[in-house]
Formats: sequence, C-alpha cells, structure tokens
Amino acid sequence: MTTDESEIRALITRWAAAVHRGDLPAVLADHSDDIVMFDVPPPHDGVRGIDAYRSTWPPFFDWQAQGASFDIVSLDVTAGQDVAFAHALLRCGTPEELAAHPDQRLRLTIGLRRTGDRWVVAHEHHSFADTTTAAPDQ
Repeated sequence: MTTDESEIRALITRWAAAVHRGDLPAVLADHSDDIVMFDVPPPHDGVRGIDAYRSTWPPFFDWQAQGASFDIVSLDVTAGQDVAFAHALLRCGTPEELAAHPDQRLRLTIGLRRTGDRWVVAHEHHSFADTTTAAPDQ
C-alpha cells in the first residue's frame, strides 16, 4: 500500500468514526468547499457545496441516535498523483433493520483530489441496492 493510499484510508476511517459519533466538525474536516454528494435520501440531484453538505448531517445524526450502526466492512483505495477514489461497504442501520436484512450494506464511493499537501473529498456517493425489483434471469 502506498503512502497516499494509507493517508486516504486513514482519512475515510476518521470520517466514518466522526459520522458514528455525530461529530459534525470532524465529518466536514477533510471535504472540499465544492463537495458534490449524491445520497440515499433526496434531493435526488444531489447536494453541492460544503454548506449544503453540512445541512444533510443533522437529520442523519438524529436517526443514528436510535442506536444505528455506521461501520466500515470493507474499504479499497486507488490513488494517483493528484486524484484518487475509494469504495467501501458499510453496515448502516438500526439493530432492527440489520436483523431483518443482515446482508444489506451501504455502498460508498468517494472521489478525492490532492490540495497542497493533503487529500480532500470532492465527491461522495452513498447508495443501497434496490431490493424491490427481481434480478433478471441470468
């Protein structure tokens, strides 16, 4: 693993821990001012900018206070010289949701860019698989 990949892995791990704690300043710490995020709840065309990104977190923290998990299960990082991306699977749900759907994972994709001597998150995408439709026959 390269130094950049290690730095990015640590950044994402810190971010996930901050989300789990409900620590908004730490959640925002390594994000660019022009962050773009596509999330599970609306708006479906995403949020743009750090202020809009910031506003998405209080409702999530309220939901999470019900005892929900937000834990990284797997994390892969690929880093170039100035840009990088990571994808992860997370256990995200209340105990009841996870008991009913133990294999459900939140899918996370993160795009980063190097700004000066540090990496910042420029793009986040969160999603769950659509389990309401049947898979096509193989």
